[in-house]
Amino acid sequence: MADAKHTGEKLRLDKWLWAARFFKTRSLAKAAIEGGKVQLAGQRVKVSREIAAGDILHIRQGWDQRVVVVRALSDQRRGAAEAQLLYEETEASVARREEESAARKAAGGMIDRPATRPSKKQRRQIHRFKDSST
Repeated sequence: MADAKHTGEKLRLDKWLWAARFFKTRSLAKAAIEGGKVQLAGQRVKVSREIAAGDILHIRQGWDQRVVVVRALSDQRRGAAEAQLLYEETEASVARREEESAARKAAGGMIDRPATRPSKKQRRQIHRFKDSST
């Protein structure tokens, strides 16, 4: 198949997400789209939905939500530098991600983690407690 970057055609959403390196495989991209983690202009879409340059995508990956504008199409996965040319993240999206990341880092210090793993006796007590509460 020819590189859609030069032909100006439309391209399947799952293929573009894979080529733009948002997901490691097309099947992961497909699962994210089907799970509602990728939206086109705020609407859920199907995997086979064709996108064009200028479309706005909302992509949720883990804790982060990105809003990107499709700049170019490519159905071939290339290096990260070339993949970044396929899209442009909005300034508001970048600012929100950095703000949320800083908040998560600040809140991370509040969580007290145990110094060691529970002993066998403690694990039994935990299991007994969980079983009795249901």
